Amino acid sequence: MFKKQYKKLPPKLQAQFDTRLRLFLDDPTAPQLRIHPLKGAFARYWSMNVNGDIRALYRLVGDELVIFALIGTHSQLYG
Repeated sequence: MFKKQYKKLPPKLQAQFDTRLRLFLDDPTAPQLRIHPLKGAFARYWSMNVNGDIRALYRLVGDELVIFALIGTHSQLYG
């Protein structure tokens, strides 16, 4: 699902995600990523801020594997 949603994003948003992903890989605790665990239907997911409205949701598998599952606006993902 993530790859399909990513490909539908405008190139500018894809580039923003790519930049945030590099930052995430270098320092997953960087404050500008605004990483936080989710609750409710997304209880096993974490949210990463791509820009003001775009979020990327991922799951942790074990200690080292991160699987990005969804990307979209706040309202697309949660509303």
